[in-house]
Amino acid sequence: MKILGAILAGGKSTRFGSDKAAALLNNIPLIEHVAEAVRGQVDDVIICGREWPAMQCIPDRPVGDRGPLGGLNAALHFGRDGGFDYVFSVGCDVLPIPQMPAITDPDSAYFVENQFLFGMWPVSLAPELDWHLEHQTNYAMRHWIETIGARPLQSQTAHFNINQPSDLIYAADQLATHT
Repeated sequence: MKILGAILAGGKSTRFGSDKAAALLNNIPLIEHVAEAVRGQVDDVIICGREWPAMQCIPDRPVGDRGPLGGLNAALHFGRDGGFDYVFSVGCDVLPIPQMPAITDPDSAYFVENQFLFGMWPVSLAPELDWHLEHQTNYAMRHWIETIGARPLQSQTAHFNINQPSDLIYAADQLATHT
C-alpha cells in the first residue's frame, strides 16, 4: 500500500497573530517538526495550502477558503493521480504526530478521535469530496467525517493544538517530556 503524507497548512493563523507554520519550536519551524514526524511513516510528503522551501507544495482545491477540507481534497487528487492508495493527513499545528493507523478495511476512512486533522483517507474519496465542497456550505472536518462515516481511532498520545504563541512554551515542555 502506497501512502502519501499531507500536511494541511492553508490556514490564516488569525488566532496566532503571525505565520504559525513558521513559528519556532525549539529553534525549528513548527511545520518542519510535523514534516519530520510524518516522513518516516509514508512514501512521500506534501504540504497543502501554502509554499514552503524544499518541500513539494500544492494549492488547496478547489480554492483556498474551504479550511482543512480544501487541503485534504487537493491531497486526495494529488495522491490518486500519483498512484497512492491513501492519504495520511496531519495539521501543521498539532503535535505530537500519531503513528499512522493500521488499515483494516481498505475502503474505509479513519480519523483520530478529538483530532480530526489526523486521518487515513482512501484516494478514491476524491470525487466525493469534490461534490461535498461544491454542494455543502459546512466545511468543517467533523461534518465531512460524519458524512462519509469515517471510523474513529483511539490515540494513546495526548495531542495539543498550537493556536497562540504562548502554546509554543507548552509544546516545548510536552515534547521534552515525550522524548
